[in-house]
Amino acid sequence: MLIEMTIKGLTVDPVTNMPIVILHDDQDRRILPIWVGVFEANAIALQIENVHTPRPMTHDLLRNVIHDLQASVERVVVSDVKDNTFFAHIHLDTPAGKVAVDARPSDAIALALRTRSPIWVEESVIDSAKTIDASTAKVDGERLHQWLESLDPEDLGKYKM
Repeated sequence: MLIEMTIKGLTVDPVTNMPIVILHDDQDRRILPIWVGVFEANAIALQIENVHTPRPMTHDLLRNVIHDLQASVERVVVSDVKDNTFFAHIHLDTPAGKVAVDARPSDAIALALRTRSPIWVEESVIDSAKTIDASTAKVDGERLHQWLESLDPEDLGKYKM
């Protein structure tokens, strides 16, 4: 089952200093943290803050190409998690029909923001993410879960939603 989610905000993992995109459902019952790269976090932050750059950034370019090919982003779906790596698909509606393109979740989210497309997550991904072995991040999974649950919007820095 797919669950629609939105970005609650961006924060930084206090242990690894890596950016985390925090997704949540409309009732704030389910929270999904996705660790992303610095450049992808910057692309997401630029769009959240509605900052326009003088030249198109990569995700702006992708949006423009999709538009110029007379296609549209129908939705993005965080579809799987394997070995602590998340997978996503960008669902396009094209003149030739519907297409699902494999993508990193961070890129899919950055594109969804630019195209005002919904972000969906497979329920199994949310369930699996609760049991992800966070030892690679040197964080106890339960402590991390409690920290994410206790996040206050003020904790998310200037990128609040």
